[in-house]
Amino acid sequence: MFSSKFSGGRNKSANLALRLVHWICVGLMVGGVSSDFVRGQKRPVPAIQESQSQTPAAPEDPLGRTTPRGTVLGFLTAAYGHNYTVAAQYLDTRPRDKDAGLMAQKLLQVLDRRLPAKLNNLSNDPNGSMSDPLDSRREHVGAVQSENGNVDIYLERVDRPNGVSIWLFSRQTLAAIPDIYEEIDAVKVENVLPDFLLQRFYGFTLFGWLFFLVLLPLSYLILSGANRVLSPLIGFALRHLTKRPDITDPAVLPHPVRLLIIAGWIRWLLYHYSMPLVARQAGSTTAAILMIVALVWILILVNIRCEGYLRRRFERRGRIGTAAILAPARRVVDVIAALIGLMILLHTFGVNPSAALAGLGVGGIAVALAAQKTLENVIGGASLIMDEAVRAGDFFKMGDVTGTVEAIGLRSTRVRTLDRTVVTIPNGLMATMVLENFSARDSFWLRHLVGLRHNTSPSVLNQVLDDVRHLLNQDGRVLPSSTRVRLLRLGRSSLELEIFAYVLAREWSHFLEIQEDLLKRIREIIATSGAGIAYPAHTVYLKNEIETESASSQTMHEVWPGKD
Repeated sequence: MFSSKFSGGRNKSANLALRLVHWICVGLMVGGVSSDFVRGQKRPVPAIQESQSQTPAAPEDPLGRTTPRGTVLGFLTAAYGHNYTVAAQYLDTRPRDKDAGLMAQKLLQVLDRRLPAKLNNLSNDPNGSMSDPLDSRREHVGAVQSENGNVDIYLERVDRPNGVSIWLFSRQTLAAIPDIYEEIDAVKVENVLPDFLLQRFYGFTLFGWLFFLVLLPLSYLILSGANRVLSPLIGFALRHLTKRPDITDPAVLPHPVRLLIIAGWIRWLLYHYSMPLVARQAGSTTAAILMIVALVWILILVNIRCEGYLRRRFERRGRIGTAAILAPARRVVDVIAALIGLMILLHTFGVNPSAALAGLGVGGIAVALAAQKTLENVIGGASLIMDEAVRAGDFFKMGDVTGTVEAIGLRSTRVRTLDRTVVTIPNGLMATMVLENFSARDSFWLRHLVGLRHNTSPSVLNQVLDDVRHLLNQDGRVLPSSTRVRLLRLGRSSLELEIFAYVLAREWSHFLEIQEDLLKRIREIIATSGAGIAYPAHTVYLKNEIETESASSQTMHEVWPGKD
């Protein structure tokens, strides 16, 4: 009953976590990606600046050319809108160059077909990323392939007469564009699509909207249907081959695997078809998001499976306390996996997570200092549970506290004392104290000193010793190798015999029962042999105070307690 309730609660929490990951994935795929590239087509610079580190305010440029990212996205916005006159303002050409508009068209085609989709990595700092230590006024956008090797695309920072510094595509880059433009012969996706799918809405083609809002969710539903069809078939085959009717239908295409398939499909489309830069950027970002979410999801599922396996293993070994700490440990691993995935997502969107990590580090130090005792108790509780120094139900002694452990929590341990009171001990204190666990005994110590009278004859004494040894050696409840019956000392009032042995018993009350039986039989042996238990005796000398001429008389009496 307990295991079924636990597994039911664990399944509910696991399903809730999986549903949360599922809706996060859908939200990022439909909302985040499409909106990111819609604003990339319209006016992207103000929206993206929120995620970058701010520098001292610089004079504004009406075309948004004060940052490398603003220049590239502004050029793409103007060129996609067929406003090549404005697009030419992003090129470092002569003021009266009549071919600037044509150069803007060729540059758009080269960037569209050859530039890697890494727009999120462009610097949004007016000073640039300063990646080139030899020339801090030059910014590397990317490299495009050509027949003569890779050609680097650069921006250069140009100082205008009005005091505004702007970023423009360098003349060195523009000189190589015509030759690369002539080499472009890839299969364009526009050539295989109807014209109405190429119409733009809010800066994005109708095909792009349908791809993200219809085709991707439809692909996910198709894979879900395939899973429902294949799972019963494979489950039937497994049950037939293994002759085990209890095998359930496996999930052939679990949720994270479906996301990985969709991400691979998007990568395949981007590799085999030449798409516009913004479309490739949207596709690559979507594929990266799906892959990151799927991998985190898979890690959570594997973590759940590992917890179940370890829990069953510990429960079979009777380590219930260790099994209880698995659930908190799994949640910690899940949170760490989610945080790592979030950091990678932020990096994918061009957000530097170092500031967030530094903030988390400072905040973590503050929390650790404020909750120092609590963390100490939690760590102490984990160590107690893992080391199994004591377990629930154990009878132990720590300092002046003696009692039975009722429950071990992550912060404290509850102990029921012999007075039937409850003592709550912080785990941090228990981890540093000496614990004496009586329940961990493998046997119980039987040791008694029995005194015989001094007037016991040697033959009777030897008979008593032999009979008691035989009694202990023949009793199956006593460890044979541990028995010892010896004449220990000649006491002041008795011959002291030591009876030493280890008794096998389930618990303390069972040991007391065995000890009672053995002591009764030892007393019978002593009584049968004719010996007697010695009692403390005193010898009193009485001196006659009446002196006579002949001599003084003296009488000695030996007094035994309890006798006249």
